[in-house]
Amino acid sequence: MPILGLHPSRYPTKPAHFDIEQVIRPNILALQPYRCARDDYSEGILLDANENALGHSIPPPSQANGAVLEAELEHTLDLDLHRYPSPTHDPIKERIAALRGLPGPEYVFLGVGSDEVIDLLMRVCVAPGRERILTTPPTYGMYAVCAQVNDVGVVKVPLELSGVHGEGGEAGRFSLRIPEIKAAIDADPSIKLIFVCSPGNPTGTLIPLSAVRQLLEYAPFKGVVVVDEAYIDFAADGASAAALVAEYANLCVLQTLSKSFGLAAIRLGIALAHPALVQILTNTKAPYNISTPTASLALAALAPPAVDAMRAKVASLVRGRAWLLHALAALPDIGPAIGGNDANFVVVPVLGRAGSELAGQPDTARAQRVAKALAEEQGVVVRFRGHEPGCAGCLRITVGSPEENEAVVERLREVLKSM
Repeated sequence: MPILGLHPSRYPTKPAHFDIEQVIRPNILALQPYRCARDDYSEGILLDANENALGHSIPPPSQANGAVLEAELEHTLDLDLHRYPSPTHDPIKERIAALRGLPGPEYVFLGVGSDEVIDLLMRVCVAPGRERILTTPPTYGMYAVCAQVNDVGVVKVPLELSGVHGEGGEAGRFSLRIPEIKAAIDADPSIKLIFVCSPGNPTGTLIPLSAVRQLLEYAPFKGVVVVDEAYIDFAADGASAAALVAEYANLCVLQTLSKSFGLAAIRLGIALAHPALVQILTNTKAPYNISTPTASLALAALAPPAVDAMRAKVASLVRGRAWLLHALAALPDIGPAIGGNDANFVVVPVLGRAGSELAGQPDTARAQRVAKALAEEQGVVVRFRGHEPGCAGCLRITVGSPEENEAVVERLREVLKSM
């Protein structure tokens, strides 16, 4: 069954064993997507979409009870807020494609945060009640949540932890268990999506592209490998699986403007994939899913000067990450950081007090108390992650400003003394 809206020349040819029509649910392939008004016309006297032709009702600055609107709001009010937004946002896609080294905007899909893309991938690829996804915990919790919402089973192959907290000062590091993942695929042909978080949340683990290639080229797996790269700009250059997208039709790379671009509030998620999969996601998404204010901010954030500013801030946060790791290592009862430290956070275990049963070992109960005391008594909120596989006793600490980094270290020092 042909993919509606995709020209035959855009059909995937590599790898040879991959047939996208065998991956997508038949009802999705047969779907006639909603055709919105702006698909046809976007100029002239627009009386075709039941819009308010008189415009929005927010008063301009001169009528706002004397209040002075900020420049950002003034700019937003100048947008055509009474019109539905573009269904395609091609200028944004063009800038993303150029930024990530892809052939063109047809390799880019935009979602309301990465979570919308995750949900869409499950809905178009995995049959409810019959098929499954594979995750590699500890990992981003929304994969399992979306799976449950969509009545999709989850096969878990935990990351492999090498190194032991507190043993000779060696930090724990995580990696994919490729043989176990392949064995799971062989045992369960119903697996349609593999979710790999890189750098991982909550571990900060960067998965090498060589490992991703092994999954993409494993012929018994007929589904799609999803590499979630929310934190990729905090890793070394050349680490992104976006470099593989033009080569493998069975790859989908997720990115976002929430982290390195500092635009979590605008909810813009990105999928980088072969045009065939992008077209299917486009056919399935809700109409007008990206708002005009979000699109305006995203386009500005992807302009060259703004990208340069983003990279400068990322470099500053990476330096802060190194400082934070060094400072935390000097604290009593804090073990070596785990993971790859390739994101904008660090993960460290709280160890048991000297003389206690867990002295020198990760102490999950103590870590939970420390996190609570930091938030409620010290005004510093960190994330307790001690119940995640391989993360016993761990706190996840976001890299902040230099002043915030110093504050968390000093206040953590005080809390550790008291409990």
